[in-house]
Order: sequence, then C-alpha cells, then structure tokens
Amino acid sequence: MHASELVDIEVALFQEAIKRRYGYDFSGYAEASFKRRVIALRESFGFRTVSHLTERLIYDPLLIREIIGKLSVPVSEMFRDPIVFRHIREEVIPMLATWPSINIWIAGCAQGEEVYSLSIILRESGLYDRAHIFATDFSDDALARAEEGIYPQREAKKFSKNYLLSGGIGSLSDWVTTGYQRIRVDASLRRNVTFANHNLVSDGVFGEMQLIMCRNVLIYFSDDLQDRALGLFRDSLVHGGFLCLGSRENLEYSAVSAEFSALEGSRGIFRRGSRG
Repeated sequence: MHASELVDIEVALFQEAIKRRYGYDFSGYAEASFKRRVIALRESFGFRTVSHLTERLIYDPLLIREIIGKLSVPVSEMFRDPIVFRHIREEVIPMLATWPSINIWIAGCAQGEEVYSLSIILRESGLYDRAHIFATDFSDDALARAEEGIYPQREAKKFSKNYLLSGGIGSLSDWVTTGYQRIRVDASLRRNVTFANHNLVSDGVFGEMQLIMCRNVLIYFSDDLQDRALGLFRDSLVHGGFLCLGSRENLEYSAVSAEFSALEGSRGIFRRGSRG
C-alpha cells in the first residue's frame, strides 16, 4: 500500500474521531480539500503522523477549539472582491430599503471582515438602524476574533483600496482606528450584529432573511453538502430575498437553481424567485 493511501486512511479515521468525540461532522467536505487541511494541521502541531494528531484529539478535549479554528477559518479581507460589494451597494441595497426591517445572515463569517464591510455599507446607505446582521460560524475561536474586530495594521492599505473600489463614499478611516500595529473597527459597527455558532452541515434554518452572504465556503463542500446548505439558504430567505455566493460558486447545477435568478451583471448574487 502506498504512503498516500495510508494517509487517506489516517484522515478518514481523524474525520470519524472528531465526529464521534465532539460532534463535528466533516463527512460532506470535499475530500482533497479536507485532506490538505488536516495535513497542514498535523504539521502546525508538529506531529509526525495524522494518527498522532488523532490520538491527541481524542484524549485532550482542550485542543478541540484550536483544531476547529485551524480547520475552518478561510483567508478573507474587508470588501474582498470589491466589485461584489459595489453591486450590493448599488443594486441590492435599494431593494433592501423597501422592507421595513432587514435581516441579514452572513454564514461562515470567519474573523468578521465581511460583517464589518456590510455594516459600513448599511451605515453609509442610512439603513443600519433598521437592519440586523446574524454572523455565524461553527468555530467559536473564529467568532471570538470576529467580535473583537481587530486586524493587523499591515492590512490597512489593502482594506482601504477595496473600500474605495467598492464605492465607498468617504474614507475607511472614518470607520476604523489604528494603533499598536492594529486596526480596530468602530464599536458602532457591532451594535446591530449578533455572533452565533451555526454549522451548515448539521444545523437548521436560520430565521427569515432578506439577504444571505456565504462566500468562498461552499467550494470546500461536496455536491451533496452544497445542496444541503443551499436548501437552508433558500428556506431562510423571504421571497425576493438575495443570496450572495463567492466568485467560484454557482447555483447552475444545484437542486435549488430553478428557484433563483442571477442579478444581471453581478458576480455571484442571486434573488429568490422563479426564473419564469
């Protein structure tokens, strides 16, 4: 048996152990992506094999928070793919304004960069006071960092450029403070945000939303798990609500494709409602 096949067995045993011991189900994740993450996790802890990582996982429950955090947190930035946020500002926000109250779900919020990006757009559009953002992730560590709203100062130039390209009407410095090599978002951007643990693999519908954002998360899921998550989003959206996915994610061959129409000219923004 080749070494790579042995690693596949180890990764499968790790996956089963984390599910049976702690209830985290990664069985629907794309196999190649999950394997890469587990190997990177093993290397970060300095274990010789994945089996050593699995043994530590089983017998040291204090380690699970760090493991989940490293398995789940994707790379993000404020106003990432600024053209998407420009479409949200120019096309979606005017439609959201027609509802008396606005519920928004950001699924897989990671460390909160997209949460605060959207909060800024809502503030600049005058809709923040009647909006509420539910920011969810299945990693408690990621949620804690998101709620802090603190990022490395080295990201400031990139964040500011993205903000302007997204159609920002002022300066990002209006919304953040810098010091001690860190960026801290203004506390007012958290006022109407609820951070909560939610697992797209196992948890259910999340309220009645006018907008759901889940960007660059589904690419790590198998086809079946993508359909499950998209079904949750459909059932959590009001009729006429909007779904925003990542640039490499699409509804075209999904089980819910007939129930959404793409926003013309946008990248990954769809509206719930029959195509006909």
